[in-house]
Amino acid sequence: MDGHQDVSNISIQLGRVVSVAGAQIIVLLAKHAENCDEAVAQIGSLVKMRTSLGFAYGIVVGLTVPVPSEDGDDEMKIAELTMIGETPIDREGKLYPFRRGMSRAPTLDDIVYSTGKQDLARVYALPDVPTVTVGAIHQDKTLPAHILTDELLGKHFAIVGTTGSGKSCAAALILRALLKKNSNAHVVMLDPHNEYSRAFGDFGQVLNSDTLSLPYWLLNFEELHQILFDAGSDGNSAEASILHTLIPKAKCDYLDNPALGSHFTADTPVPYKFSDLMKRLDDAMGRLERAEAVAPYRRLKARFMSLQSDVRFSFMFGGISVTDTMAEVLGSLFRIPVNGKPISIVDLSAVPSEILNVVVAVICRLTFDFALWSERSVPILLVCEEAHRYAPRIAEPGFALTKGILSRIAKEGRKYGVSLCVISQRPSRLSSDLLSQCNTTFALRLTNNDDQEHIRGSMADSSVGLIDFLPSLGNGEAVAVGQGVSLPVRLKFDTLPEEFRPYSATASFSESWSMDSENLDFVQGIVQRWRRQG
Repeated sequence: MDGHQDVSNISIQLGRVVSVAGAQIIVLLAKHAENCDEAVAQIGSLVKMRTSLGFAYGIVVGLTVPVPSEDGDDEMKIAELTMIGETPIDREGKLYPFRRGMSRAPTLDDIVYSTGKQDLARVYALPDVPTVTVGAIHQDKTLPAHILTDELLGKHFAIVGTTGSGKSCAAALILRALLKKNSNAHVVMLDPHNEYSRAFGDFGQVLNSDTLSLPYWLLNFEELHQILFDAGSDGNSAEASILHTLIPKAKCDYLDNPALGSHFTADTPVPYKFSDLMKRLDDAMGRLERAEAVAPYRRLKARFMSLQSDVRFSFMFGGISVTDTMAEVLGSLFRIPVNGKPISIVDLSAVPSEILNVVVAVICRLTFDFALWSERSVPILLVCEEAHRYAPRIAEPGFALTKGILSRIAKEGRKYGVSLCVISQRPSRLSSDLLSQCNTTFALRLTNNDDQEHIRGSMADSSVGLIDFLPSLGNGEAVAVGQGVSLPVRLKFDTLPEEFRPYSATASFSESWSMDSENLDFVQGIVQRWRRQG
């Protein structure tokens, strides 16, 4: 219960209902409301109506003057509302908590009233479920904006916004709020530009080119084939057939017990040595009689040796000895044990561009497979920054692997305890499979019409009116809709402390160009890092 409701508290009459069509209401605005600042209906304002059961609440989604006049006198002004829920009243005049949905709709000629702080607090009240606070609602900056933890994580969510809208800070803020409340979480963040290495402070473990380990034997056959021969190459080539035959045998050689490896395939994540694979390649070549048949074996050897000698690939093909470190690799990636660092930030900025998509695919596949075989005992949140880069809407051969596994996580992940956070500045270029599976969306400023329409199509009808705000939202403002929030809401994210802000700010050209402190030694240092690839 919420105490007695004094009807006289209802502040000002805004107008009366003149049309009811489901959840859509048309209101004829009263003339006296135009000159009262408190009563002026604005897009996004919360209003209420008295029904036979209590109070019904709606959000203003449109304002219109159907027949404008030159002097503005005697014009008819109407407001369009979308109903969002109700607060029933019992026989003693006590209010029940606000609930979404309408059991009794407003009728024609019902009076529409403005709302005050008490109404806003009731509608946007802290729900009786696990939540975190990320900012304040737009209508009243003193009222906190909450997100529902289990609903947010259990059904995927998206954070979208154009460059400079505060998208990266919003992502860091939401994740930090979740980690503060859930210190034993397991979060993997794919960071393509090394933006988030400082955003989580002591909460985060950064995996960069020096600390990331993804040994080649963890790759399945399709992933290894793409690294060796690029995307779109023939999976039925002679080289592919050779690898498919020899890799399982090399895995049996590592175990030194052929009987144990009878069920191994080229996809089984079991270690094998390059030396064993090379020896089997040499043995197979030695049994060939025709010189032309040797060519695919030589190409395979040359490609393997090239990868092994390239310092950029050391996190995958480096090292002299081969040991079974699968548990350690997964433990580091998924923060098991947590040890006070519930999020691993995978810095992909130093990963060679020609295999970047494969590396992302491997991490996503390992996340899904680990959740599958752990039987939901370790729920994992996978955060994919710049998701449109790895799962584009238009099919491209180089993205098929990554797009396939991300789509599978989006469709099936929640059944096995994998939650997906999709971050993108161009949602219109993102695979529809991903965005349509995100049941909560935080939409910051979007100025591109295609992006706005893409988001509009993925939202429920009751939230579409809020999309009109997207081009005019300020930095750090967002429209949040979906099951991760109690109600569709326009909110202002809290400000992150300077030391935790992602490295996403635009370079200051005017400041840098006002100084001439660089010299040839400065350039030489860049050259050395460039050559060392680190």
